[in-house]
Amino acid sequence: MKKKKSFKSNFLKKSERKQKRNKIKDINRLLEDERYKVGKFRRNEKGYGFVNIGDDANEIFIAQKFTQNALNDDEVLIKIFDKQAESNLRQEGEILKIIKHDRNVIVGTYKKSPNFGFVIPEDRKASEDIYIPKRKSLNAKNNQKVVVKINKYAEGNNKAEGEIIEIIGFIDEAGVDMLSLIKEYNLPNEFPEAVLDEAKAISQKIDEKNIEKRVDLRKEEIFTIDGEDAKDLDDAVNVKKNNDGTYTLGVHIADVSYYVKSGSKLDKEAITRGTSIYMMDRVIPMLPKELSNGICSLNEAQDRFTISCIMNIDKNGKVIHSDIFKSVIKTTKRMNYHDVDDIFKYEDYKENKYNVSNEDEFERIKNTSEKYKDYVSHFIRMRELKNILKNRRDKNGSLNLDIPESKIILDENGIAIDVKKYDYLESNEVIEQFMLTANETVAEHFYYLQAPFIYRVHEVPEMDKIEELNKFLFNLGYKIKGIKKDDKESVHPKAFAQVLDAVKGKEEERVVSNLILRTLKVAKYESENKGHFGIASKCYCHFTSPIRRYPDLFIHRVISSYLKHDYNINEELRQKYQIEAVKYAESSSEREKIAQKVERDSEKIKKAEFMQSKIGEVYDGVVSSVTSFGIFVELENTVEGLIKFEDLGDEYFIYDDERKTLRGEKTNKVYKIGDKVTIEVAGANKQERKIDFKLHLNNEGIK
Repeated sequence: MKKKKSFKSNFLKKSERKQKRNKIKDINRLLEDERYKVGKFRRNEKGYGFVNIGDDANEIFIAQKFTQNALNDDEVLIKIFDKQAESNLRQEGEILKIIKHDRNVIVGTYKKSPNFGFVIPEDRKASEDIYIPKRKSLNAKNNQKVVVKINKYAEGNNKAEGEIIEIIGFIDEAGVDMLSLIKEYNLPNEFPEAVLDEAKAISQKIDEKNIEKRVDLRKEEIFTIDGEDAKDLDDAVNVKKNNDGTYTLGVHIADVSYYVKSGSKLDKEAITRGTSIYMMDRVIPMLPKELSNGICSLNEAQDRFTISCIMNIDKNGKVIHSDIFKSVIKTTKRMNYHDVDDIFKYEDYKENKYNVSNEDEFERIKNTSEKYKDYVSHFIRMRELKNILKNRRDKNGSLNLDIPESKIILDENGIAIDVKKYDYLESNEVIEQFMLTANETVAEHFYYLQAPFIYRVHEVPEMDKIEELNKFLFNLGYKIKGIKKDDKESVHPKAFAQVLDAVKGKEEERVVSNLILRTLKVAKYESENKGHFGIASKCYCHFTSPIRRYPDLFIHRVISSYLKHDYNINEELRQKYQIEAVKYAESSSEREKIAQKVERDSEKIKKAEFMQSKIGEVYDGVVSSVTSFGIFVELENTVEGLIKFEDLGDEYFIYDDERKTLRGEKTNKVYKIGDKVTIEVAGANKQERKIDFKLHLNNEGIK
């Protein structure tokens, strides 16, 4: 009997494999025809969507009736229609087959009925509501956040069916919003025990025997400069001014690769995570705290192993000589951005270059300067060098996009109680310029060695996107100018930089910066150097944050190997690193995308939560985007909300896609990007991550 059962089982398995092979052959046969493509479906919450068949410029529109109930990010086979509507320049098609569902677990809110229930997905783009039989509800209560496993996908008019596998908590319970986000993106919230055991086994003191193999910099004056709340301090800096007028910049980065060995459990977990993720009230770190906050963090007055990049820089900001080596340092002082900035302000005040706003500010900056009086001259040298480096970068065409970041203040329960602009200070700029210079120097050094490496790549934007941008800029009197290169139209970063300089300080500055950002390609990691358009750099990498980014950790490992073998590694090792560079560049880029989505969503949730208590209040804002369904308005505190068509008045508005404007059919009133408006908060929903505005009755912002 057992043999028969085994034979039948094997027969069925072989039959299933054969059917699968035949299906693959059928798809491959179809793909020989240009009308058939395989791609990822990007679903809109209204049901329709787009299939990416190569890049963002090559997306196929799929009407709701042709989606076959595909979910967001499903891999699908589509047929592109022979003809497209004359009014729509985008190609259209239909989904013929769902090749692979992206997910079978979804987070949402449970809605209970007497005999059954539904889960409304947290991400409305992910799926329609999911039917839950009562026996598979896990006794969840109404309005609880839950994790649901899909057992049957939607087909025809039948909804997807699933079972609840975890109850997270009630909607307004403290911490449930962020925990739901963690579950939604399936983030690794806890480290496996084996990984923690490996981390705990690492000594919190450096190995004295290894010091003799390193350059000892412990007597040097070296500083970390970070935010007040930072715990993973992976970069330290120092600056010397030489008799010939040049500067020596030292950038010292935690030698994480010394502790995280290739192939170890720590390394494998770091590869899986790819990056640390910052979510308002918590961090999901790439490495356990024993490393990230402990032995790898460059804490004040603690001996730490580092990799140092020492650069000799001339008065024009050019790196004329550099050296990269293993080192040991002892941070002199742990500084924060605000204290260093106060030192700058006090120096300016003494030279009548800065006006103090009040007595409290004067006392603060004076006391801070007095507190660090022994090091003030060092910070002034840093400032001088920062200005030199920034001037050189600006001349090269580096893009200074003035897009403010948000700072969201939470109370002890994790509830948003304030939203404001993040203070980007001159001291932030010091560290930014030093890190950029070190990253370029390291990338260039190993590029010319033809070493296996991971580069930070930001390619030249597509000319058709620049043309679209120019249609809008034309109305404001600006233009991105292209250049002829090898008989092809191209563009230099300076063309963008010139427009950004022209709008500096003007009403349209923020809007133009945002539109330029949308025009640029997304930066990513690659094993091949393709330059970095945004910072006008021919060669760039991420070397300075190995505690929180895997590409940095990987290239530290490559650097360490080259240093160990006196820049003469064997072919077998070189091939190994080359294969890994390709693999880890791709996986790190994917993990970075997820991290960015999570961080954006966590911000949207908290902004909506904050604005829930502001309904009915009036604010001044700027029109940040105009769409076919309404206008988005951004407030001074960085909160953005939508004014729907029905809240624009009684008349019908015509949308001009080329000029990105709305025009009233009767009054000819125009709504355009950059207009100042007065709004009233109409609604805010943290579950949907949306904020609604309406024009204030006394609004005179748009003419």
